[in-house]
Amino acid sequence: MYDVYGVFWLLIFLYLIFMPQMRHQMLVSGRRKLMEKIAEKRGSNVITMIHRQESIGFLGIPVYRFIDIDDSEKVLRAIRNTPDDKPIDLIIHTPGGLVLAATQIAKALHDHPAKTTVIVPHYAMSGGTLIALAADEIIMDPHAVLGPVDPQLMNYPAPSILKAVQRKDPKDVDDQTMIMADIAEKAINQVRDFVFYLLRDKLGEENAKKVAETLTEGRWTHDYPLTFDTVREFGLDVSTDVPSEVYDLMDLYPQPMMQRHPGVEFVPGQGDKKSGR
Repeated sequence: MYDVYGVFWLLIFLYLIFMPQMRHQMLVSGRRKLMEKIAEKRGSNVITMIHRQESIGFLGIPVYRFIDIDDSEKVLRAIRNTPDDKPIDLIIHTPGGLVLAATQIAKALHDHPAKTTVIVPHYAMSGGTLIALAADEIIMDPHAVLGPVDPQLMNYPAPSILKAVQRKDPKDVDDQTMIMADIAEKAINQVRDFVFYLLRDKLGEENAKKVAETLTEGRWTHDYPLTFDTVREFGLDVSTDVPSEVYDLMDLYPQPMMQRHPGVEFVPGQGDKKSGR
């Protein structure tokens, strides 16, 4: 009897150790198959950059994913390995991240000789928007959003830092804040110039300059949602023809298991658009 219980607990232990890895490999395999299906359907090389901002990490500690140098290294490698005559579809779901990493990805996407498309099924904020602006075409879900690209310094919007300093007498501003204002001004000019560079060939110099100004001047809060209609008004090549397989792909990026019940659940029923019935 003792041996039976020992084997039972050993099996439970092995299950707890290996089952998460097996599930992960099944998800990876499922993603790969869908990416290959999208690539075959669209005749492109499909690259994904999916970040789950609301993930819950080990011991319940929040883990926020964002665009980092590791992402830029991998995306640049994928773009570099894509033949010059092959289109690229970059599927993005991200809250943003490092300007340096986003700029590297945007520049590589912009310079690819064949057609480039950024597909946004839900949102691509901040650095994600910067990358989207580099593409020849943006495909958004009708309710997906992009966002402003004004730089953030020490968790403060760079335009707001400048405005705060401008409203004060110089003698009332301490040295550290003056230094922050100087950095903020440089950061805004750098991002604005880069956005202009990305859009100049697509929109013409005058409109590219206007859009670059709008997106970096601090007109909105940094998390302000730029809808499909707003993006279209900029004059960009944008549509809502998100391939159905992209939504299926997003289903294979689940949130980690949490102790509490999920906030949203639904059961697809008759007449579900996705099922085609």
